[in-house]
Amino acid sequence: MPMKRTPLPGVGIQYDVTTRSGRHLSVVVHQDGRRFLGFYDSEDPDTCQASFQLESDEAASLASLIAPEPEAPDLAVGELDLATERIPVTAKSPYRGRPLGDTRARTRTGASIVAVLRRTAPHPAPGPDFRLEAGDVLVVVGTREGVEELAQIITGG
Repeated sequence: MPMKRTPLPGVGIQYDVTTRSGRHLSVVVHQDGRRFLGFYDSEDPDTCQASFQLESDEAASLASLIAPEPEAPDLAVGELDLATERIPVTAKSPYRGRPLGDTRARTRTGASIVAVLRRTAPHPAPGPDFRLEAGDVLVVVGTREGVEELAQIITGG
């Protein structure tokens, strides 16, 4: 799409665009950062039908809508066959007071412990040396079967 750039001395710069369908649009960027959009009559490309001002943050928001960043495919958790669960570590758990690595969660079940929620603070991405305490809640991601198996392991059931 061709764009014409015209300096406006003492004002800023005007950018004129003509779409493939023949519509004329202009953006005037003032030296103080204000921007004005102008829409022109398709029958008379010199006649501005409407014009309005955008603050710089509004212009940025509009630009992101018109030319968005490429997005990752929108996959639902169900399509990936993943489950996310919270598994409590009780006083009866065989892993209470032991390092997380002792569970061998991923090796045994394919499920991953992605965080440990503790009364004092959350612990995202805990390492194998992280010691589990009664009252901790494990945030686990994996297949339904893997998550259920890991729940059995942690609770000692």
